Amino acid sequence: MLIPVLLISLFVCSSVSFAEEQMASAPPSLQAGAALLIDAKSGTILYEKNAEERMYPASITKIITGIMALESGRLDELVTVSKEARYEDGTRVYLAEGEQVPLENLVYALMLNSGNDAATAIAEHLAGSKAAFSEQMNLFVQEQVGVVNTHFMNPHGLPDPEHYTTASDMAKITQYALRNEKFREIVATQKMPWNGKEWQSQLENHNKLLTTYEGAIGVKNGFTQAAGFTLVSAANRDGFELIAVILKSDTNKNLYAEMTKLLDYGFEAFEPKQLFQAGQTYNLQQEDQEPLQFVADDEIWTAVPKQQEATVQIGPTGAITMTSADRTWMAGQLTYVQPESADAHEVSALSVSAAADERTGEEPSAWTVPIAGAWLLMLLMLAAVGAMKINRQKQKRSRRVSYDERMR
Repeated sequence: MLIPVLLISLFVCSSVSFAEEQMASAPPSLQAGAALLIDAKSGTILYEKNAEERMYPASITKIITGIMALESGRLDELVTVSKEARYEDGTRVYLAEGEQVPLENLVYALMLNSGNDAATAIAEHLAGSKAAFSEQMNLFVQEQVGVVNTHFMNPHGLPDPEHYTTASDMAKITQYALRNEKFREIVATQKMPWNGKEWQSQLENHNKLLTTYEGAIGVKNGFTQAAGFTLVSAANRDGFELIAVILKSDTNKNLYAEMTKLLDYGFEAFEPKQLFQAGQTYNLQQEDQEPLQFVADDEIWTAVPKQQEATVQIGPTGAITMTSADRTWMAGQLTYVQPESADAHEVSALSVSAAADERTGEEPSAWTVPIAGAWLLMLLMLAAVGAMKINRQKQKRSRRVSYDERMR
């Protein structure tokens, strides 16, 4: 009786384990207003909820302020704190009016302690005013990142009816920012000493996920009454990096609980897959036509569902489409290679051959000799024909002269 009982126990345990695995890899049901999960390398969307709906971002606005400061300023340059920055509303690191602070320190204060005064000081230093810097922010996200549903009115995220973003845009903005190694270093920092003129303390990163989630590397949280609780997170496990955005959560507790579910789903249900290496070509066969040739300008990656077969399809424009049992998604773009005409190819080949003969001093290739002989023979024949015509004309003139003399 022991063996059958043992077998039943093993079967039950296996069934429970399989059921738990299936439940864990199912898409989560989130209560937040909007959410998005992407593969950081490729941008492949793994989960979305109201991802294109405009919402207030609150302090995740500072992701833009931070990356712009790192890209347009020098980290060691001193920033003089204005009266407006000193008395900025909301979360502060208690900068003093007239205090001079290295730009690098202000970016740490911005991203760790969410200092609104640090945001204003950075904006005024780089653009002269918050309004001018906000205009630069809008140009930056449109031209550098390529998003169109985001508009900023300030550098810190305090409420304004015209200050909005989407979960989709924030994921792309964060994907861009994380390409900067200094930005990655700052948002992953948990604590930093702070020796200000009016405040000597320690900056502590407000993003709780850094200490509660395996593989978390940042990025930024926020809160206002209008925006609710917002959070942008990034995590990396074994080289597979995810970016997740949650907007308009009702409580801070729910915000982090749902972010954990979202990231867990990403790591448990998907894995990275390289589709093309940089420079790799692909020939698309066409019925009764010449094949189309494409090339991958860079490495092309995507994220595919685990334990599911995914097929790749290349369209006539080079678009890469992936299809699995329960989803279809765009996975990248190949570049069309313009074929050369036959005449151009032959001329190019002849030029290369001639250059090679001249460069090496070797005798012309065997196939060039008959061509040269044919040209010479043709010239001789033309010369002979020309000589015969000239001779006939001389004879005609001679006969004409004799005839005229006889007539006299």
